[in-house]
Amino acid sequence: MALDNMQTEQEGGVYQDRLVYSRNDPAVRRIRDLQTREGRERTGLFLIEGIKPLAEAVVEGARVETLVVAPAVLTNTLGHKLVKRLRIGGTPCLRLSPEVYHSVSQAEEPQGIAAVLRQRWERLDQVRPSRGLCWIAAEAVQSAGNLGTILRTSEAVGGSGVILIGDTVDPFNPATVRASMGSLFHQKIVRTTVEAFAAWKRRHQCLLVGTSASAETDYKALRYPSSLILLMGGEKRGVSPEVAAMCDAMVRIPMVGRTNSLNIAIAAGVLLYEVFDQRRGCEPDQSLR
Repeated sequence: MALDNMQTEQEGGVYQDRLVYSRNDPAVRRIRDLQTREGRERTGLFLIEGIKPLAEAVVEGARVETLVVAPAVLTNTLGHKLVKRLRIGGTPCLRLSPEVYHSVSQAEEPQGIAAVLRQRWERLDQVRPSRGLCWIAAEAVQSAGNLGTILRTSEAVGGSGVILIGDTVDPFNPATVRASMGSLFHQKIVRTTVEAFAAWKRRHQCLLVGTSASAETDYKALRYPSSLILLMGGEKRGVSPEVAAMCDAMVRIPMVGRTNSLNIAIAAGVLLYEVFDQRRGCEPDQSLR
C-alpha cells in the first residue's frame, strides 16, 4: 500500500496526515525545537532519525509520539514497513515535503524518516548494580559522540547502562542518539548528583573502579566482581577529587607512546572488554576481594 493512499483515520487514533510545505508550520517548529536541550528538557521528548534507530526503538517498545516522514525521500522498503506498522498501531504521522524535512534533519544522509519519542530515565534507587555485566558511571562527560559510543560499547558487551553524575551532555542529544546506533534503547540511563551517587554506592556496597595514569595496578591484573561500576571522568578534567575518593580501586591502561591519556570512549571500551573477557573465563593475576 502506498504511503499517500493509506487511510488517515482508524480505530485507535487520528493521523496528522496533511503534507506540510512550510518550515514555519507550528508542528515543524516544535520538532525543530527538539534539536535544543532546552526544548527536550521542557517537553520530555526527543527526536531520532533513520531507519535503524527507529526500528530499534520499536523493538524495545519505546513510546513513539509522532512519526515524521518525507514520502519523496523515503525509498527504503524497511522504512515503509515501519511507517505502515506504526500507523496501523495508531501513531500520529506528520508528512513533510523534502525541503521541510531537510530543515529539521541533522543527518548527513537523511533517509526521510524520523520520530518524536518520549524520554526514558531510570531512577537511581531502582538500579541494582549486580545485574548485567556492569554499569558505567560517567562524570561531567561533555561530548555527545563519546557518550553515544560508550552506550554502544556497553550494549555490545552486555552492560546494563550509564549513570550520569553531575553536569553532563544530554543523552538524548541527536548526536548522542546517532553515535549510539540504536543502543540507547537497550541501555538504562540514570541522572544523579555526586551526593546521591555516594549514598547509593554505600547502600549497595558495589565496587567502583576508576582509571589513572599513576595507578599501580594494570587494568588487566584486577579481578572484576559481579557488582561493578566503572568510573569514567570528563574529557577536560577527568574524575573530580570528590568522586575519585569513592573509588575502591584505581587501574591504569598502559601507554608507550607520547600521549598520556586516551579518549574517554576508547578507555571505557578497553575496560568493558576486559570485564567481558574475564566473565568468559580469562583469569587475572590479582583479586580485590
